[in-house]
Amino acid sequence: MAKRDYYEVLGVDKGADEPTIKKAYRKLAMQFHPDKNPDNKEAEEKFKEASEAYEILSDKDKRQLYDQYGHAGIENQFGSGGFSWENFTHRGDLNDIFGDGFGGIFESIFGGGFGGRSQRSSNRGEDLQIELSLSLKEIAMGAEKNIKIGTKEACDKCGGSGSADGASESCSQCRGTGQIRQIRQSLFGQMQTVAECPSCRGEGKIIKNKCPKCYGEGRMGKVKEISVKVPAGVEEGQYIRLRGQGNVGPRGGAQGDILVLIHEKQDDVFERDGNNIVLEFPVHVSQAVLGDEIIVPTLTGSVKMKVPAGTQSGRLFRLKGQGIQGLNSYSRGDQIVRAIIVTPTKLNKEETDLYTRLKEFDQKRELKPGKGFFSKLREYFS
Repeated sequence: MAKRDYYEVLGVDKGADEPTIKKAYRKLAMQFHPDKNPDNKEAEEKFKEASEAYEILSDKDKRQLYDQYGHAGIENQFGSGGFSWENFTHRGDLNDIFGDGFGGIFESIFGGGFGGRSQRSSNRGEDLQIELSLSLKEIAMGAEKNIKIGTKEACDKCGGSGSADGASESCSQCRGTGQIRQIRQSLFGQMQTVAECPSCRGEGKIIKNKCPKCYGEGRMGKVKEISVKVPAGVEEGQYIRLRGQGNVGPRGGAQGDILVLIHEKQDDVFERDGNNIVLEFPVHVSQAVLGDEIIVPTLTGSVKMKVPAGTQSGRLFRLKGQGIQGLNSYSRGDQIVRAIIVTPTKLNKEETDLYTRLKEFDQKRELKPGKGFFSKLREYFS
């Protein structure tokens, strides 16, 4: 079954700002809240659908991908199993709406635990961000780049535990659960909420004898080399997320991600126009008048192009399939060649005599002004 449009799910326009999107999600979340709709699978699915839509539209980068490419642009955000509570990165917003302890609801609906020491959500390592500059050819064809980055890896002395002797004690405040449970009043009456234990920071254990090398942190700084696979068709300002390659969390916590920010290098020859590329190419006066076959460069090599007789300066030619491959697509853009008639500036006597004779013919032809380049370009793509 095809997924519904996320904007349609939340009932907002595509130009909706962040407060409008949050307000719309709050309304739906309140309406389909599991406590308000016990044993109602349809309400549960609507609640899950609204949360998935909010996850994408409340994130600037994910929303940009979705706006450009639809569901195909964000299909790798949730993994093969689809959207789950682990993918939801706006839990703070839920606390604003419903109060603490909302994670238990998501756990029952989406699967996977929010609470519990095995999840180690509080100990997740930090996400890292790096910038990657790519040539137009690399963007057009896709590329794989190796980059060195400073990260935090598990301490080799204590194995990431943070303990000098490998021992730890169960936290007395939460009794090893990593959670403090409280009863709170909500819009729907009393609700049991779950909060992270402040004594052990959600780990459920206390380390008395800390590792002397990492001082109980369980991790150390390290420079490592990572491989970044860049799909064809990425654009300036887009991100590539490398899941589980960021900093290791303290004391055995889960690893964060690496966000790769894409920059597009300015090319000396070509200009990008979406998935098309534009090339201005010089043509001799004689070639433009009489016609010729010329060799023009492309991103994949040189090709022959026919210039018909009577070609005017600014005329546009299309080389099919010589542009940029679309992101998550097998289609490729075209190369647009703009012919620029080159007027010679230095003439010898023989050339001067020839152009003088041509001038006599030219004076018999009436010249009229024509459309500009951008008008022609708009017409070309219309």
